[in-house]
Amino acid sequence: MNIILLGPPGAGKGTQAARMETARGMVQLSTGDMLRESVAQATPVGLKAKAVMAAGELVSDAIVSALIGERLDASDRGAIFDGFPRTRAQAEALDLLLTERGRALDHVIELEVDEDALVERITGRFSCCSCGAPYHDKYKLPRDPDTCDICGAHDFKRRPDDKEETVRTRLAEYRAKTAPILPYYEQRGLVRRVDGMAAVDEVTAQIDAILDS
Repeated sequence: MNIILLGPPGAGKGTQAARMETARGMVQLSTGDMLRESVAQATPVGLKAKAVMAAGELVSDAIVSALIGERLDASDRGAIFDGFPRTRAQAEALDLLLTERGRALDHVIELEVDEDALVERITGRFSCCSCGAPYHDKYKLPRDPDTCDICGAHDFKRRPDDKEETVRTRLAEYRAKTAPILPYYEQRGLVRRVDGMAAVDEVTAQIDAILDS
């Protein structure tokens, strides 16, 4: 089974992909992670990407497609595409990559979110500097202020890109660039939607219902 997970940053795609990897033996293909790994491992595609990035240029669709093809050739497990495709051209390239390998796309699952609630979810996050335990301004404060429940440390940190302005910019970018590929898949009857604002277990149950139908 090969599926695409769509949704803006913070919608929970990574969490759900990790669960599917464990429960279904699938493999998550996150283009950002794969690009870094290929560069570090100096694969043929990674060397091309490294040269492009060293020149301060964006990695081309051709290189990203080659990277995806490299990973598909290395595994016969079902794939979860996360972060690719982002454009109509990439969607068409993915179709070709799958067809060349005797594979097909089974589902495109979009995690729908309430943007204001998602901004609150993301901007409220912070974590322990020592052990990494996660907290939230509204949903999960430490039992004792300024003290980690897990390790007792007193220092906490927030991700720089969790600021409201940055989050809203990323949401707008998703709407502008990625959401328009949905009609390409809708006309083929591949798109299904789940409530990305539900509890993590409930989102998993919704996805399982789609994959098992």
